[in-house]
Parts: sequence; structure tokens; C-alpha cells
Amino acid sequence: MSKSKILNRIRQRRVKRTRAKIFGRVDLPRLSVFRSNRLIYAQLIDDEKGHTLAQASSRELKESERRGKKAEQAALVGALIGKKASELGIKRCVLDRRHYRYHGRIKELAEAVRKAGLKI
Repeated sequence: MSKSKILNRIRQRRVKRTRAKIFGRVDLPRLSVFRSNRLIYAQLIDDEKGHTLAQASSRELKESERRGKKAEQAALVGALIGKKASELGIKRCVLDRRHYRYHGRIKELAEAVRKAGLKI
């Protein structure tokens, strides 16, 4: 088996292990984070109904904001999702970081969400 297939299997196991412990509700939604090489996405999800309550991504940022570093973009996306959550009346959420380490862009997004008033 190739090295990339082995790494993908390890990643998938890590995702399943993380998701087994996290479940979102209406009063305590799951903040799911996806990160690609270029963009970052965040969603507030109610797992009971299977609905996305709010979403934000770096695609929504202005062109001038997208020219900055990726960590700065992640912080702006975190502030945006925090603002949308406060408009919906959501005060708390559970962070689902998938297989990503709490480091770099994921950490910046989570800290910006906290600054926006959401408790993780």
C-alpha cells in the first residue's frame, strides 16, 4: 500500500474518533471547520435535524482581506461566523476540528470565534 493511502486511512480514523465524541444540538451546535490549501470554511450544524444553522468561508471576504496571510483570513472567518451565531442567539458551541491539529489557522479561527462572544 502506498504511503498516501496509509496516511489517508490514519486521517479517516482520526476523523471518526473525533466525531464519535461530538454531537451538535440546537442549543449547542457543532462548529465544523474545513481547511483546504487555499480557503477555510466554518459551519454551525444541528446534528439532530441535520441542518446547517450558519456558515462562513474565506470566499465571503472582500478581495483586499483575502490578500493577507491564511491565518489572518481564518481569524476573519471566525469573527464572521461568531457574528452570524450571535444574530441567531447562539451563545455556545462545540468545536469539531476534524483531523486538524489545534494549531495555526484552526487556532486563529477558534480564538476569533471566542472574541466574537461564542463560548467553545
